[in-house]
Amino acid sequence: MTPTAPSATVRRRPDGITCSRDTLVLVAEIQNITLSLPRDLLKRVKRVAVDRDSSVSALVAEALTRVADDHRRYSSARRQSLAALRSAGSLGTKGRRTWTRDELHER
Repeated sequence: MTPTAPSATVRRRPDGITCSRDTLVLVAEIQNITLSLPRDLLKRVKRVAVDRDSSVSALVAEALTRVADDHRRYSSARRQSLAALRSAGSLGTKGRRTWTRDELHER
């Protein structure tokens, strides 16, 4: 959100008191979308919004933000893990196998 210049209103009341009010207007780039939800789910979400003193749009934005953040963290962790596997150090065998399959599976 980008704050715009505050607007100030100053006026003098009939009883001689000066009143001043400043308003800071926040501008955000918002994109409207259309969702199709089951009626019972929408009812439940509306109740949650009321309980949280929020709106359905705010709840949807919060949930989608969480999904996007989780995906970003997962993708980052996956990239790091794959890079660690690619650059794995030597196990001390110098590329030679000193055991046989049968030896590994002996009981």
